[in-house]
Amino acid sequence: MQLEDAVVLVTGGSRGLGRAIAAEALVRGARKVYATARDPRAVGNPDVVPLALEVTDPGSVAEAARRAADVTLLVNNAAGLVGAGFLDSPVEDVRREFETNFFGPLAVTRAFVPGMVAAGAGHVLNIHSVLSWLALAGSYSASKAALWSMSNSLRLELLAKGVGVTGLHVGYIDTDMVAHRDVPKVAPEEVARQALDGVETGAFEVLADDLTRQVKGGLSADLAALYPQLADV
Repeated sequence: MQLEDAVVLVTGGSRGLGRAIAAEALVRGARKVYATARDPRAVGNPDVVPLALEVTDPGSVAEAARRAADVTLLVNNAAGLVGAGFLDSPVEDVRREFETNFFGPLAVTRAFVPGMVAAGAGHVLNIHSVLSWLALAGSYSASKAALWSMSNSLRLELLAKGVGVTGLHVGYIDTDMVAHRDVPKVAPEEVARQALDGVETGAFEVLADDLTRQVKGGLSADLAALYPQLADV
């Protein structure tokens, strides 16, 4: 799909990558861009439409879908980072991460996609992570892996209904979430450009940095290639 004249909704659109995607959509000629946040007053871009949304609250999701029934591109960007360990963290922490990173995007997609299907066109952009493929962050990695699998399933379900699905995989983005990490980071504006290039060209996946491309290339190798700790086992 083309961004020219599109109506875009970006969950978690008040900061970081979500804010950058909203701004890039406007640059590409989107007719309207909704940027969601738990508190819409946090959305500082005067050129977007702020919209209240808590992705884990069914009532909030239903109200957002009612108010933004004209959406043609849904960007599932809102996410949480707990990274709970599976053996020693409270199970509730694991559940909370899945509620935000998997069941939240599922609920939002189920609320908005029927309108696209009825119109015969639309697109979903899901924000995965390199950690979809690399299990180094406990429940966060698991939740993003589940979102990746859901994207693959949705792509097949929607194939004959005029709605495309693109998954974005990326490593460290220069946002507040990883401000404490002293590692190479990609600018959110660059990631946003690559993501929307992928949407406009109908790409199934966008790999936004060298780290992600390296990890994707290693998925067919022996597990020790991705997890050196296993090399001597």
